[in-house]
Amino acid sequence: MPAVAGPPAKIVEVGGKDVGERIAVAECVLSTTPEACEALAAGHRKGSPIEAAKVAGLMAAKRTPELLPYCHPIAVTGATVVIEPDAATGRIHVEATVKAMDRTGVEMEALTAAAVAALSVYDATKQFDRSAEISGLHLVSKSGGKSGDYRRA
Repeated sequence: MPAVAGPPAKIVEVGGKDVGERIAVAECVLSTTPEACEALAAGHRKGSPIEAAKVAGLMAAKRTPELLPYCHPIAVTGATVVIEPDAATGRIHVEATVKAMDRTGVEMEALTAAAVAALSVYDATKQFDRSAEISGLHLVSKSGGKSGDYRRA
């Protein structure tokens, strides 16, 4: 099989950029049955799956460069994961905010945190509803850096 031609793989050079505050917010939604959502919010013998998912999201934010080959290790200065179950609709909203003082943004860290938190909720949901679905993972906003601020319309 012939080798694939193209430019070499590389990590973008950010050494010349100014260090500044970077903030990114990402979100997604897990859809399940109202009954499953209510059971998750109530917790179970192992503890609160919602609280465990928050911790999983925070851990993911810190480990993003280990998962995504083009991400730089950055100085994360803070992160939050908010998970809001709505038992009436069976929807669980996940939002992650990541902050850093660095030369490159934290969009991928926020997206990874939201995704992993949602996966952790899914892991707890599957005992009640195997058809649960994670959807709508996207960047809500970002600030800082050369490209400036962004807010999803």
